[in-house]
Amino acid sequence: MASNRHNRIDADAVLDAARDSILAVGVRRTTLTDVARRAGVSRMSIYRRWPDVRTLFRELMTREWLAVATETMAGADGTRPVRDQLIDGIVVGVRGFREHPLFLKIVDVDPELLLPYMLNRLGASQEGLLKFIEAILRNGHADGSVRVEHAPRQARTVLLVAQSFTFSLRTVTDEDDPELTARAFYQELHDFLDRALAP
Repeated sequence: MASNRHNRIDADAVLDAARDSILAVGVRRTTLTDVARRAGVSRMSIYRRWPDVRTLFRELMTREWLAVATETMAGADGTRPVRDQLIDGIVVGVRGFREHPLFLKIVDVDPELLLPYMLNRLGASQEGLLKFIEAILRNGHADGSVRVEHAPRQARTVLLVAQSFTFSLRTVTDEDDPELTARAFYQELHDFLDRALAP
């Protein structure tokens, strides 16, 4: 039994080590050997669960992005309509993604790694976000604050809008023009979602 306990690794510690390595050198230059060293575990222990850096990277993204989403909705207390809480959460979440150190590093150093999730398929983190958003939308249907439509389609639409702001906002902002600052666009995102989801 002691041997089995010794062979177990702390997945969060490995993911933390992967995040530190990616923040230091980017995804392409991160190696499982470096992650193992940072996590204080053997390389073979990591290989048993993550056969390559891409697999580890995908799991790290899922953990980090879902954490941002759940943290932004942590303040939902039931005292306001669900639509208001969802929209505020989406806007805060977009800002949180755009300011997240890991996201910034990937965009600046390894942006091509994000393309499959923008163009070809949904990743695990996107699937998780869709379930999260859909559940909230159904609550909004129930309290009458969200227009009743096909919830999975609504959730996908909200995700598409949020992703476009997350990935592309810096291409259209002009911080020297008060009408085109990131803050102005966050308000526009809020108002757009409010109109789209209102009954």
